[in-house]
Amino acid sequence: MTRDGEWVHSNYIAHQICQQLNQGKPLAKTVPQPIWRVCQALIDSRSVFPRHPVVIESEITLSRSQVFRVRARWLELDNAQHPYLIVMLEDYHQSLQNQAIAEAHQYGLTPRQTEVWILRRAGLSYQEIAAELWIAKNTVKKHLKDSYAKRDAVLELEE
Repeated sequence: MTRDGEWVHSNYIAHQICQQLNQGKPLAKTVPQPIWRVCQALIDSRSVFPRHPVVIESEITLSRSQVFRVRARWLELDNAQHPYLIVMLEDYHQSLQNQAIAEAHQYGLTPRQTEVWILRRAGLSYQEIAAELWIAKNTVKKHLKDSYAKRDAVLELEE
């Protein structure tokens, strides 16, 4: 994006995140205000640290299940008159879910253990997991106990 806050390019996921940050309002050619504040901090840092590569990071929380990480840094292109800002947006919960899926595969968890593992890694309590999956709280405990044992066995082999 430009120093004036105009988009030069965005991918589909970034566009979706911006729509969520705008809370249903149509997107203009400028980024949502929470992202712009991060960009403004980067622009302001340029006068303080003109020769240092600076990355500004922030977290935007809309709700318990809607947390986004924002990282902004300068992008200097040879053929451009002015540097651009590159802004990276991350859906924190989607990243956690992807990590939990990778861990479940690595540990050899069953499909049901994987479901429980993903929800636990997302921060849900045993009771919340039980309600979400329509199973008993003790069943959640058993799945997690087995999952931790499989994890520990894999980690022990890696040492």
